[in-house]
Amino acid sequence: MSTQLESRTDYYWSDEKEPHQARRIAILKAHPEVKKLYGYNPMTKYSTIAIVIIQMTVGFFAADILALSYGWLWFILTAYFVGATITHALFLAIHEITHYLAFEKKLPNDILALIANLPIVAPYAMSFKVYHWMHHLEQGKDGIDTDIPTQSEAKMFKGFFGKVIWFLHQIVFYALRPIFVKRIPVDKWQIYNAVFQISAMAVFFYFAGWQAAAYFLLSMLLAGSLHPTSGHFISEHYVFHEEQETYSYYGPLNKITYNVGYHNEHHDFPSIPGSRLPELKKMAPEFYDNLHSYDSWTKVILNFLFKRDISLYSRTKRK
Repeated sequence: MSTQLESRTDYYWSDEKEPHQARRIAILKAHPEVKKLYGYNPMTKYSTIAIVIIQMTVGFFAADILALSYGWLWFILTAYFVGATITHALFLAIHEITHYLAFEKKLPNDILALIANLPIVAPYAMSFKVYHWMHHLEQGKDGIDTDIPTQSEAKMFKGFFGKVIWFLHQIVFYALRPIFVKRIPVDKWQIYNAVFQISAMAVFFYFAGWQAAAYFLLSMLLAGSLHPTSGHFISEHYVFHEEQETYSYYGPLNKITYNVGYHNEHHDFPSIPGSRLPELKKMAPEFYDNLHSYDSWTKVILNFLFKRDISLYSRTKRK
């Protein structure tokens, strides 16, 4: 891996395998009791359905919010503090469900993912599942791991202002990037996802009005940009410290994001639900306490934007 951390014109290229499989083997050898953490979290289905209902309810009354005095201000504040928070939580509920961590069997997990997808408008849950597993199995692999910004992104969005523009629209890049990096065949579940989403939203927006659609879309854009939780997109794999490509966050926002901040732990053991990842860290502290980690996603965002030696090239790739 490169030893320079200056203004970059290329990614970090590594000839080594991604670090998680080797660490998983070492942890299981030292702490076989970790296997007791495998399984699913039965509470995930309840929390997911609850926040879907809350977001849909707020969306249904979006027109009434806009009708208030200073309605646009209340609308934006609601979309930021309520809508973006819930939307980001739903992103990460879908992430949990993608790993089949809400139910024991696959089918109810897939159905729950379709439900969790509803307030996010775009039918993405089933394609995300495919791309996310590619990210786990081929972390950093050029032409496969769509989590990494493309050459075009990195060349275009340089410097402070370039990074700001990219960061404010990163959810759009995450959605469109797979088309240019690695197209996947359309399977039946992606079709189910699209049909269910379009049908449900058509009925919902018919009764709730365009205001609900505007609320959902604004919530989604804010959730992937100005919201503190969006720092997890940056914190997980951007190289802020040489020789480390995955980072964990141990701050309070884990409580509303299914512990996605425990990202080294998650990549090491994707079969452990987020609710038990803190237990994993406690069981095997010698494997995690020496790694660089974060306690503030907001600070990660600011460092990403203001540090001149961090760019969209600050990611580890493999041939």
